[in-house]
Amino acid sequence: MLEKNNRLHVIDGLRGFSLLGILMANMLIFQYGIWGKDAMQFFALSPSDTVVHKLVKIFVEGSFMPIFTFLFGFGMIKMKESMEARGLKAGRHLVRRFLMLLGFGLLHSTFLWEGDILAFYGMMGFFLLIFMNRKAKTLLIWGTILLCLFGLLGLAPEIPDDPAAKQDKARMEQYVKDTNHIYGTGTYEQIKHHRQTADPFGMNGFMLFFMLLLAPLFTGPMFLFGMYAAKKQWFVDPVGERSAYLRGMLIFLPAGLLLKSLKPLFPGLGWAGIGEMLGGSLLALGYIFGFALLCSAAKKSPWLRRFEAVGKLSMTNYLMQSVICTSIFYGYGLGLFGKLGVAVGCGLAVAIYMMQLFASAWYVKRFSFGPMERLLRMWTYFSFAGKPKPRIQQPTVST
Repeated sequence: MLEKNNRLHVIDGLRGFSLLGILMANMLIFQYGIWGKDAMQFFALSPSDTVVHKLVKIFVEGSFMPIFTFLFGFGMIKMKESMEARGLKAGRHLVRRFLMLLGFGLLHSTFLWEGDILAFYGMMGFFLLIFMNRKAKTLLIWGTILLCLFGLLGLAPEIPDDPAAKQDKARMEQYVKDTNHIYGTGTYEQIKHHRQTADPFGMNGFMLFFMLLLAPLFTGPMFLFGMYAAKKQWFVDPVGERSAYLRGMLIFLPAGLLLKSLKPLFPGLGWAGIGEMLGGSLLALGYIFGFALLCSAAKKSPWLRRFEAVGKLSMTNYLMQSVICTSIFYGYGLGLFGKLGVAVGCGLAVAIYMMQLFASAWYVKRFSFGPMERLLRMWTYFSFAGKPKPRIQQPTVST
């Protein structure tokens, strides 16, 4: 049910839950680099680490960030509805919010860690404004179309004997080796310089620009599905919607796991690429419905309250994960880059998240917003209180 402050328990809990999976997936980037995590043949993994790596690829990577993406679209519509109920224009507030997300993300990626997602969300927000006032059915249709187009990218053939492909592979191998050395032993300035200037594609940023152009195709479906869910009033009544959650979980959870398992377990299978493209989003939907079902069955659990607390401080917790992990793995910290292994890294992710569970629960009992959340709200609403100001009604003059 809705809280007095109009927040949804399930949505806050889902946001907190997704941060656990995001941290576990990002732990591969913290340990091996943003491109090294997909070139694990350059690292001496133990047999147990190889197994854990495959499990992370199937169960975690590519399936928790889409949950956050879904929630971004959901929250955008709820924020629009809330402001319109106060007589405010949603567009200008959302534009300010997206600009600040973009700013936070650029600072994060420039001075701390290349795996930032905030800047991307800020840019995608402007694309989503196109769909903000569309009907729920339109959002569902467009989300489905984009998801199908995204899946078809998995049919793109790989040509390993192509000279350009061999050159790209050699360049990537050298980049991973350089990254492993610099990130593990370098100073802050050396790591920052490498992060900003090294080009694993040899294209001076063209590949990155091309990927940004295709971003709506890659991630648009889950944004739109989240917007659709908000317009259809999902998660308002978890107990009454329990049967719908169960059906969704039973459909999407096994479908997503099956599709995501194809490429790691059968790399030579011709259409396994489609499963890799589609499986992440379908599994994310399965996790969403599964968590909502859990909330409806155990809504008084103190653990669920802790997940909600992490979700309420999602941006602060996300940035703190970057601070903690770069301090552990980079040369200006403990210098453990590429040394712990995948299994130990997963254990470390759980330990960090457990600390955030209890710290967040302590924090929200004393403060309304996290520090980063407050800054975002202050800028969004142009208010030191971080709250929207209702439009002042002009008095009518009788004649």
